[in-house]
Amino acid sequence: MSKSNFKFDTLKVRGGYRSSEHNEAVSVPIYQSTAFELGNTERAGRLFSFTDPDPIYTRLSNPTVAVLEERAALLDGAAGAIALGSGMAAVTYSLLNAAGKNGRILSTARLYGGSVDAFDKILPDFGVTVDFVEDADDPESFEKSIFPDTKAIYVEAVSNPNSAVTDLEAVAQVAHRHGIPLIVDNTLATPYLLNPIKFGADVVVYSATKALSGHGNVIAGLVLESGKFNWAGGKYPQFTKPLYFLRDSEDRERSILEVFPATPFTGRIRAIYLNYLGAALSPFDAYLILLGLETLSERVAKQVSNAEKLIRYLESKKDYVLWVKHPYAQNSPYRELAKKYLPKGAGSVFTFGFNGTPKQYAKFLNSVKLFSYHANIGDARSIIINSPTTTHAELTPEQRKQADLAPETIRISAGLEDDGDLIADLEQAFEKAYQ
Repeated sequence: MSKSNFKFDTLKVRGGYRSSEHNEAVSVPIYQSTAFELGNTERAGRLFSFTDPDPIYTRLSNPTVAVLEERAALLDGAAGAIALGSGMAAVTYSLLNAAGKNGRILSTARLYGGSVDAFDKILPDFGVTVDFVEDADDPESFEKSIFPDTKAIYVEAVSNPNSAVTDLEAVAQVAHRHGIPLIVDNTLATPYLLNPIKFGADVVVYSATKALSGHGNVIAGLVLESGKFNWAGGKYPQFTKPLYFLRDSEDRERSILEVFPATPFTGRIRAIYLNYLGAALSPFDAYLILLGLETLSERVAKQVSNAEKLIRYLESKKDYVLWVKHPYAQNSPYRELAKKYLPKGAGSVFTFGFNGTPKQYAKFLNSVKLFSYHANIGDARSIIINSPTTTHAELTPEQRKQADLAPETIRISAGLEDDGDLIADLEQAFEKAYQ
């Protein structure tokens, strides 16, 4: 099943799976096995040198996980994909993979709080420096922030939590003028709403924990590559250096690019980071994500619709609400970018500013009955949370200012419930908070 033959909704149900290769099972089987028979010594040699892509050991590869990887690649129009044990593993492995030894990554302050904190507490230990642009909405700000040793630009397509939209095409042009890749976290948009590769992204990462799986029952990540970036251009010796463990049948050492010519980025993550750091995705978790993907379009479309109705309601509550941030919100600066990049909808996550005292703020959150109060997003259930002191608690006051994360911020992730019931729940919570 190739992208050229089938459209998105067919691929999300059937892509990457051929029942004839799995005992004609209609649903993707769960290969709950640690290891796989090597067959003979010759085949074992091919497997352990990555010459043969068949599974060896579930930490590295597994048939259930492989179906997920192929399906994800088809949905994004990618050359290849690798599934990992979490979204943070996907982000971290991608940045380490691009940076190599002592490289720099250019990013923005508009990121998930854990990503920003990892830039400060983890990546420097690996010799990686992260620089931040002054203005994430200005491509020129990216241009002037690139150093000779900058190895990649990393952005969120739609930011968490304020849903700011990145001008991907413009930022990709900046990256490519300097011979570096653009890495895009597309978690909030999903491939149903946005295909970053179409607009110049070289690598796409997801927290599959969120809307891709969509039911709040799995932790997972994905890394995909376009297959178009030239990793042999001179800035990335980690892809061209011969490696002993990749030697061929004649005992010749080979490079990542020789072994994985079509998918060097995800191939290197598999051979090195997944192999040795081990953030493996279990077969059962891969199966849960595959189930979630089958309804991705329908779920996200309903969540986008619910988000728009909740935004309209909150904008009408001027005594209680200071502002609403989402491309659908009134006076949003991202309306035009959303029309370009997100014509099917700008996602189901947004924020609003609560107009009240800290005590009223807490009472409002404690009074909701239908909304879940926890840290996930993209779930079938609607979720509400005070992001500044939870999901982005790691940020310093200065970092929160740079990320445009005011103390009165409340984040909502719209789920699949009846929109009238959701609005009624917010209404009764406001009433209780202002009693």
